[in-house]
Amino acid sequence: MAIYIDPPTWPGHGRMWSHMVSDVSYEELHAFAARIGAPERAFERDHYDVPSHRYGDAVGAGAIEVGSKELVRRLTEAGLRRPKGR
Repeated sequence: MAIYIDPPTWPGHGRMWSHMVSDVSYEELHAFAARIGAPERAFERDHYDVPSHRYGDAVGAGAIEVGSKELVRRLTEAGLRRPKGR
């Protein structure tokens, strides 16, 4: 039961982004996101997009830092992966 976040290495809209996921449920993910002040619009299919300036807030609140491949692996193993186009 954990929240995971990858490094802010994804470019978009003039900044760098991380992905934040749960290995338990979307409910757990939404609750954690609300606690750190992430807007609902930041949720995309199976993860939250977190701007680099908010990365420390997520880690400070308990998100576990993992690489991007590990994040996707944990999301997939939890049965929560929702790839684009599905």
